[in-house]
Amino acid sequence: MTDGQSILDRIRELVEEERQLREQRAESEISADDERSRLSAVEVELDQCWDLLRQRRALREVGKDGDDAAVRPASEVEGYLG
Repeated sequence: MTDGQSILDRIRELVEEERQLREQRAESEISADDERSRLSAVEVELDQCWDLLRQRRALREVGKDGDDAAVRPASEVEGYLG
């Protein structure tokens, strides 16, 4: 996932998945544990996507190729304060 548009598309998919999970939970189609587990994974991937977009933009701002940005491990992205 390197193209900016494909990253934004993935973000939209993840946001939609979040919405669906909450809806499924509200309608008792999934358990609270299943919802919580999947939402946690979705949130981590969203954080990684946003981080990748920020990296790409930062690289371009300093005259470098945004395609050099890479997805960082969840442990690194989730460790950010802020």
